[in-house]
Amino acid sequence: MTQHKPFETQAPSVMVEGKGMRLWDVEGTEYLDAVSGGVWTVNVGYGRASIANAVCEQLTRLNYYAGSGGTVPAALFAERLLEKMHGLSRVYYSNSGSEANEKVFKMVRQISTQHYNGKKSKILYRERDYHGTTIATLSACGQSQRMEGYGPFLDGFVAVPDCLEYRRGDTSSESFAEISAKAIEDVILREGPDSIGALCLEPITAGGGVIVPPDGYWPRVMELCRKYDILLHIDEVVCGFGRTGEWFGYQNYGIQPDFVTMAKGVASGYAAISCTVTTEAVFEKFKAFPDDPMNMFRDISTFGGCTAGPAAALENLAILEQENLLDNTRKMGAYLEQKLLSLKDKHAIVGDVRGKGLFWGIELVKNREDDKTPVSERTIAAVVGGCRQQGVLIGATNRSVPGYNNTLCLSPALIATPHDLDHITDALDKTLQKTRCEIS
Repeated sequence: MTQHKPFETQAPSVMVEGKGMRLWDVEGTEYLDAVSGGVWTVNVGYGRASIANAVCEQLTRLNYYAGSGGTVPAALFAERLLEKMHGLSRVYYSNSGSEANEKVFKMVRQISTQHYNGKKSKILYRERDYHGTTIATLSACGQSQRMEGYGPFLDGFVAVPDCLEYRRGDTSSESFAEISAKAIEDVILREGPDSIGALCLEPITAGGGVIVPPDGYWPRVMELCRKYDILLHIDEVVCGFGRTGEWFGYQNYGIQPDFVTMAKGVASGYAAISCTVTTEAVFEKFKAFPDDPMNMFRDISTFGGCTAGPAAALENLAILEQENLLDNTRKMGAYLEQKLLSLKDKHAIVGDVRGKGLFWGIELVKNREDDKTPVSERTIAAVVGGCRQQGVLIGATNRSVPGYNNTLCLSPALIATPHDLDHITDALDKTLQKTRCEIS
């Protein structure tokens, strides 16, 4: 995601140490990390010796055995994980969010072949959502700049409209949730319900602009999936493991998915691990014809057999529970929301503030009183750079949606305190003031 030409004459950033929410680079400069490792990952913060020790102990006992068999930490973590996920009962391990999502796509296609005579193979995805970096997951990518130059893509992936109410074009009195749900149903009816196997969505869109669906959206989506016999796949790679104040983002909305995928915060970056979780009903489909050697899910993830991942995930989960970090996330999320809304009141460049828990986006516009024209990417980069100069690392949408890479992103670790959040928002306040003066 970085152009390397400038590194011929200037050194790249190199981080060497982390503790709590603080980082130090190779030059000894200290930063407050407001993006949990740059990509919403280090949920429990840096320097957790108990996780490192759990991994070390497990690796000296047994470091690896392929998914053709089983290991104790994999079994134990699956058991603990499923305690948090009512209605789901099976866990498949791999080692990245892209891979976890691709496993779902393969399952949907195999179910189509073996149970629907090749029908119900299409997978719907939402504009602005992101599901990974492989060719298959880019085929389900709602961010055209992430896709550009990597086609041709796979057939059978179809986009549905995003649900960003701030940029709604409709002026009717109908709720935007209903409008957004009808837009999905229009695509279902256009493509033919008997051709669609799954709908893949982020609970809250992350890199596409931190988009929180409007109230009432998720129940209507659930209704459509049940009405048309479409499997619901929720991509929790960013929202999972406490980021929104619940164990998983979908649990804020009272829905029951058929697949849930996760990575990033599962082990807070202390080891590589991702999970594809599904229901017993889906699992049974791969045992329906036991005499058919092609009936089982014919897939294996080599490094899904590493024991470091589930060992780290078990300790990560224990920390989240023991330190009541979901409760802290809800409390600090409410505090951060008020701080950001105060910034919006103060700075006309702030068009919209949206998020949940410790996951927030600040969309910048040239002036919110006009037509909500997005600020330039150069302006966004200046804000990110200005905060960095003050020792605070924030994120921003980039290489996602042409003309709309204008949202700043905050995702501090779930251990954040009011003092940390004050530090972050103070840096933002000063930088926004300076930026506004420069573009006026």
